[in-house]
Amino acid sequence: MAAHRTPSESAALAQALSAAVRGEVDFGPTARALTTMDASNYRRVPLAVVTPRDADDVAAALAVCRSHAVPVVPRGGGTSIAGQATGTGIVLDLTRHMRKIVELDAESRTAIVQPGVILDDLRTAAAPHGLTFGPDPSTHSRCTLGGMIGNNSCGAHSVAWGTTADNVRALTVARYGADMLRLGGAGEAEPPTGLSGPTGLIGLPELIGENLALLRTGFPELPRRISGYALDALLPERGTDLVRAFCGSEGTLGVVTEATVRLVEAPAARALAVLAYADESAAAEAACGLLPFQPLTVEGMAADLVREPAGLPRGGAWLFVETGGATSAEARAHAGRILRAADAPAGLVVTDPAGQRALWRIREDAAGTATRMPDGTEAWPGWEDCAVPPARLGPYLRDFRALLAAHGLRGTPYGHFGDGCIHVRIDFDLLDPEGVARFRRFSEELADLVVAHGGSLSGEHGDGQARAELLPRMYGDELVALFSRFKNIWDPYGGMNPGILTQPARLDENLRFEVLPKRPVDVTFGYPHDGGDFSAAVRRCVGVAKCRTAEPAGAGVMCPSFRATGEEAHSTRGRARLLHEMLAGEVITDGWRSTEVRDALDLCLSCKGCRSDCPVGVDMATYKAEFLHHHYRGRLRPAAHYAMGRLPVWLRAAAPFAPALNALARVRPLAALAKRLAGIAPERTLPVLARETFTQWLGRHWGRGTVILSNDQVVTVWPDTFTNHLSPEVGRAAVRVLEAAGRRTRLPGRGLCCGLTYVSTGQLDKARKVMRRTLDRMGDCVGDPLVVLEPSCAATLRTDLPELLPDDPRAAELAGSVRTLAQYLEEYAPHWQPPRLDRPVTGQTHCHQHAVLGDTADRRLRERAGLAGELSGGCCGLAGNFGFEKGHWTVSAACAEETLLPSVRAAEPGTEFLADGFSCRTQMEQLGGVRARHLAEVLAEGLAED
Repeated sequence: MAAHRTPSESAALAQALSAAVRGEVDFGPTARALTTMDASNYRRVPLAVVTPRDADDVAAALAVCRSHAVPVVPRGGGTSIAGQATGTGIVLDLTRHMRKIVELDAESRTAIVQPGVILDDLRTAAAPHGLTFGPDPSTHSRCTLGGMIGNNSCGAHSVAWGTTADNVRALTVARYGADMLRLGGAGEAEPPTGLSGPTGLIGLPELIGENLALLRTGFPELPRRISGYALDALLPERGTDLVRAFCGSEGTLGVVTEATVRLVEAPAARALAVLAYADESAAAEAACGLLPFQPLTVEGMAADLVREPAGLPRGGAWLFVETGGATSAEARAHAGRILRAADAPAGLVVTDPAGQRALWRIREDAAGTATRMPDGTEAWPGWEDCAVPPARLGPYLRDFRALLAAHGLRGTPYGHFGDGCIHVRIDFDLLDPEGVARFRRFSEELADLVVAHGGSLSGEHGDGQARAELLPRMYGDELVALFSRFKNIWDPYGGMNPGILTQPARLDENLRFEVLPKRPVDVTFGYPHDGGDFSAAVRRCVGVAKCRTAEPAGAGVMCPSFRATGEEAHSTRGRARLLHEMLAGEVITDGWRSTEVRDALDLCLSCKGCRSDCPVGVDMATYKAEFLHHHYRGRLRPAAHYAMGRLPVWLRAAAPFAPALNALARVRPLAALAKRLAGIAPERTLPVLARETFTQWLGRHWGRGTVILSNDQVVTVWPDTFTNHLSPEVGRAAVRVLEAAGRRTRLPGRGLCCGLTYVSTGQLDKARKVMRRTLDRMGDCVGDPLVVLEPSCAATLRTDLPELLPDDPRAAELAGSVRTLAQYLEEYAPHWQPPRLDRPVTGQTHCHQHAVLGDTADRRLRERAGLAGELSGGCCGLAGNFGFEKGHWTVSAACAEETLLPSVRAAEPGTEFLADGFSCRTQMEQLGGVRARHLAEVLAEGLAED
């Protein structure tokens, strides 16, 4: 079946699809680039993306594709690890419109869902009834029910509630060519009421009847046998269960348009026993012995995947064993029995929900953290999901480690130890032909090893392109031939996801790395964690899509623009995909001049949330600055780049005329004209300029005869542009607090700038020039403790400065000296006691502080001062120049409405509004109508009252 079309054939196909489908039909480069990859090593370029609105649209699209002989691949969240969510024809994106929970019946414990329903949305809807959907992959916040059915997904709780196939009761399926089948009840195929189509699957009874012996003996018995088609479910003694046989078919048989799923009772309380062992083999051997205690999970991971201990007991590997109960005491007692029976060298039981979430986050993030070895070496999927009988897991892991060593490879196992299913990312060199050849040799030998232990090549997530070629090693040629026959019964024209499961592509074809530049791209940032290679930085995104969540995890930030728009192009992953395709040059052909990449990055707030929240540390703020630098090199820039990108220059020039300029800004026509000329959103109010800058005030303050103290009692305060010209009251308050702590403040020099606004607008040549001049003017102050009051400037000095000036040792020295006010007080004045304020607080933790500096010291300082309450996570939506730029108002306001503004409205009388960032304070004032203050201001006020 041809996937490549002539321009006239593509035009005819586009016209036919647009006429037949009410949803979107997109043949453009952006849509195609966004769907070239999933979370695997593979890449295939589609012709177009269709987003059907309902089942009729799905059927219509399939009919058109059949008539034009174009293949189809259904796609959910795009987190498949084996390559099965990529295709060369039409990609059906089922996540945009078909995400309705049609019915939830608590009495029968079932739900009817469309394929694009996000798992967490279903679980949230079921929770008030004390129910949940049992299978829960680590991607539960973004994976879809359709994708879970396609891959027969499992998750951590499969030891209690089984795989997706165990929890699906009925399916409505559209076949290639538009006819619909209803699979349910006893498993018979019949057309749904009101829809035309065949009355059955012609040839299926013969396939079963002629091969009963093979179907009864050809499949290994183990809890995580996901590989191939589950043809043994068609046996008469198993009810000819077509639903179970369809689950795990990876989009090769048809498209699910509706599913009836089973819900299970969710325990009222849970406890988590964490058991420590010397290594993962010891943990694996212990796991099977815990199953008689009927835990909810038995998850394992090795220490190499844990970057910080995070409260784990000391060990080389751990088991995460969750228990449930009607009460917290019952769940804890259950976990305690397991802890005692396990005879682990160390262990603990956690009942606090927040503590459990923190520990589970370590396990769930392993799919991302495993992509980097402790030394920074890249590691890749490909042998992500093998499963063996649980009792064989310990010996299998020892053999697996030996095989890795024999090939000179490294990988750290983790996964579902209670079910014998292992995940691992391995440091294959998939950029080099010899490395790819070793990948193939290792894959073939590992397949034989898995089979020798009685296992399945896939214990989760399906075979895809990664393993389908090797299925004869597991099942034999005769049974694999039946797979092809089964596929042909469902899809006689071969249009559904060809190259997957049957007649598969080779496991070393279509690798997504093949199209990338062979030499490092000439870039401006240093990319120290990627060997200075921009391509390697972009490769960090492996597609696990933690950025595609409806709300941030805990206090997380990533990715505010996706949550505001719901568009893949405005997620961290989507932007990384577009950059990948920009480097590849096949779909996006104009390189750094690409308008597709520019438009996707336009709504990136440069919040840096992905730098910390992305499991693999994608840093889209840096990539955006790099792109803008190249995109506008030698070209006219947007007005906002000249106005807000060079804000320090304009504010210094305006300072002597502040009163007059403030008065003019209150004249609406003049303000409107100024905003139009500067590229500022008309909805915004211009900030008020300080009548006296912070540095001017500090000069007067020193002139009062303040006593000069010893050098260890002098602290350098950074005069950032925002504090100096727009909120000098923050600087004055910080000086008072530092003096109360026994410190004398000083400036590091005159005319200094961190370069933030130049970086955020991609004016990197200017940023480097400003940074070098700053280092020159600081002289001997470089390396002294440096208190930076504005979090965005602190983050710039900590990260962007050394990455833009990697050849200047002073840059790294200055970066290492940066402290927030709270960090400085905790480190250098630990015995100082802040004033006791005893009031509730709400507000915003700056996204750059969250991502780069952390807020642990700030939390402790607030606690010591009696400031009770949590600040909002996420992003305020203003994000420096972003929220001021024309065209960004809607997204900026939507980000603020996510958590910040609701917390402001819910605040009780007497609540203190805190925000250390100028942007956050501005957003709260302009959208929330409240005056927020820097922590320094609140503490200084308390000192004055004492």
